[in-house]
Amino acid sequence: MTDLTTTVIDAHGGLERYRRYRSAEVRFGSGGALWALKGQSGVLDSSTVRIGLERQHASHSPFTGPGLRSSFTAQRVAVETDDGEVVADRFAPRAAFEGHTLETPWDELHLAYFAGYAMWTYLTSPFTFASPGFKSEELPLAPATEDGEVWRRLKVTFPQEIATHAPEQVFHFDESGLLRRHDYTAEVLGAGPAAHYVSDYREFDGIMVPTKRRVYPVGQDGAPIRDIELVTIDIDHVAFS
Repeated sequence: MTDLTTTVIDAHGGLERYRRYRSAEVRFGSGGALWALKGQSGVLDSSTVRIGLERQHASHSPFTGPGLRSSFTAQRVAVETDDGEVVADRFAPRAAFEGHTLETPWDELHLAYFAGYAMWTYLTSPFTFASPGFKSEELPLAPATEDGEVWRRLKVTFPQEIATHAPEQVFHFDESGLLRRHDYTAEVLGAGPAAHYVSDYREFDGIMVPTKRRVYPVGQDGAPIRDIELVTIDIDHVAFS
């Protein structure tokens, strides 16, 4: 690990504490322009996601209706009843996004895959950077500042078996080591790059979690377009166990 990787993991609660837990349950609401573009408005307005910390798994509930939940892994995605009966499923789910553009509508399995891998990525970073197969590299300091600060940046390469936005993503950290911005291109959207800002940190079970997330498209000049919120995420509570 790079020195910056160690610094930011420590700032978010430390690897020793994080590895005591096997899962996290998160209450949140999500809005933004993306869901209407995909024909999925309202599904994630008020939801609970349960993620695995030792392997990549996520489940949202309720999902598309009362008594239903999603089940996500990189190899399979499903909609199930709360009793575990499979309503619909899809193997090799990433292939179902081939040829998509930002305006291509989604079915419930597209949404389950995207929401599953996205929330898993967000809620396990930066601790996953210390996992086998992840590579992190500190980038040179950017010439520009944000909020009057110069943020240090890590380029993180994800292992092939992990489903996420793209193999390479860039994370920006403030002087205290907390994540402030996350840059990526969500390949399954068939759109351009995005700037994902996080704020309003709270401590849950010894882990520092940003409770406010806002994702903006990035213009041709490289600047985020702040009057378009693609995705918003507001977290109410997190429980690690």
